[in-house]
Amino acid sequence: MAESDIMIVDDNPSNLKLLEDMLLQRGHGVSSFPLGRLALAAAMKNPPDLILLDINMPEMNGYEVCERLKSCGELSDVPVIFLSALNETQDKVSAFRSGAVDYISKPFQFEEVQARVATHLQLHNLQRALKLNNERLEEAVAARTHELAKANQRLTILDRSKSDFLNLISHEFRTPLNGLLGVGELILGEMPSTEENKELQRMFERSRLRILSMLDDALLLTQIDVKGEGFRSAPVSLHVALNRAIESVTKFAESRHVTLSPPSAELELVQGDEDLLVRAFHALLETAVKFSREGETVRLSRESLPDSPRVIIESHGRCIPNSALWEFFDVFSIGEAMTPGGDLGVGPALAYRIFSLFGGSVGVANRTPSGIGLTISLKRA
Repeated sequence: MAESDIMIVDDNPSNLKLLEDMLLQRGHGVSSFPLGRLALAAAMKNPPDLILLDINMPEMNGYEVCERLKSCGELSDVPVIFLSALNETQDKVSAFRSGAVDYISKPFQFEEVQARVATHLQLHNLQRALKLNNERLEEAVAARTHELAKANQRLTILDRSKSDFLNLISHEFRTPLNGLLGVGELILGEMPSTEENKELQRMFERSRLRILSMLDDALLLTQIDVKGEGFRSAPVSLHVALNRAIESVTKFAESRHVTLSPPSAELELVQGDEDLLVRAFHALLETAVKFSREGETVRLSRESLPDSPRVIIESHGRCIPNSALWEFFDVFSIGEAMTPGGDLGVGPALAYRIFSLFGGSVGVANRTPSGIGLTISLKRA
């Protein structure tokens, strides 16, 4: 055992000498005092690791000394072992009530004193180590909490910047863009009606619709971030919402020679806003079309779970790189190189936010041997 500082308080000089010799032989540091007030003053200056305290002493008895020690913040954790010839149960109860951790009856034996001293020194050291570890843990938690608060502040700033950027795109770009699109239409309308010029007109129209769609999606995404729970929720026919979304995507799918296979008609009500749910299904159906090969079919199926109806959209064609799966629903996460039908823009991110807004969710996975599967879980109305 490492050397410890032990204080002995006893008005009997022979007891002090005997205990000093015992403890010094075991390598402990020892300080002895015949009076309680002297021991208290010394302990305040240099707190010991353990105190051996006699009960019957002049001026101030052991109970009073122990109570004074326990009332002092710096000394309250120091273990106190009483030494006394008083062997009545009441004497021992009074000792423990005053704050002692143990009681040794006189005349004492060296082995017993040493065993009890060793035990309580070990307990005291363990308690001190535990307290130190707790303090370090609290410091680490406080530091980590501060780091997380700073990180959250940075994320809030980034999120606000993203929302401001999307808002800028959707609002400020529309006016000059309308001018450019209007001029483009006039120029194309004045060109001779050749097959080459018709293809340019078709390309212009696809680009015009794509840009306007991205602006509308960006604006709605910003509104969801800002308004959040402010959107109205009501029972919606899942069949009606799906049919409206399929109808809105059919022309796009046909232009890429992809077929949409609707699910069987079932009367099922889900929680949400019909127009927003149609927008979300539209975005995911368009995404499935872009991941499809020409001549393939995008299939829709339904699963009716007790509290969460599901819609499954499956395409046949290209898969998502594994490194990009985890960020599939992030804003502007998937680039044109990953899809045969063009970049995805904010479509998947918008769908994810809309379904989440009404207590639902959406996930994506690659299918074997090729294609993707989108699983939408909704909240039953």
